[in-house]
Amino acid sequence: MREPLPADMFDELCPSSLNPIRFGDKWAGLVIRCLEHGPRRFSELRVPLRRVTPKVLTQSLRSLERDGLVKRTVHAGVGPHVEYELTPVGRSMLVPMAVACAWAAEHWDELLDAREAYDGVEL
Repeated sequence: MREPLPADMFDELCPSSLNPIRFGDKWAGLVIRCLEHGPRRFSELRVPLRRVTPKVLTQSLRSLERDGLVKRTVHAGVGPHVEYELTPVGRSMLVPMAVACAWAAEHWDELLDAREAYDGVEL
């Protein structure tokens, strides 16, 4: 039995949400992070990605599969299910993503200040 993904894996105000460097679509980087430690079912991905609608999560997974970053495996039998896992190319994204997340964490305050100034909103 694998460890479940934590529901608070992606806090609304985490560096990855502020990161201006995108890996695929808006949610692709977070999906890749969810798959970092092995295959997951769609329902498992929905726990930390609860802000993503099922339709958009499906689109993101399909896009990642199309790009060769994620492999989709259908397990037949009683109670058939589908699992998603990173391909070797997808795994190669983990290092640059970690660097981008570290950069965003280091520049957190500057990123927030710039967005607030641009939006004219003060927290």
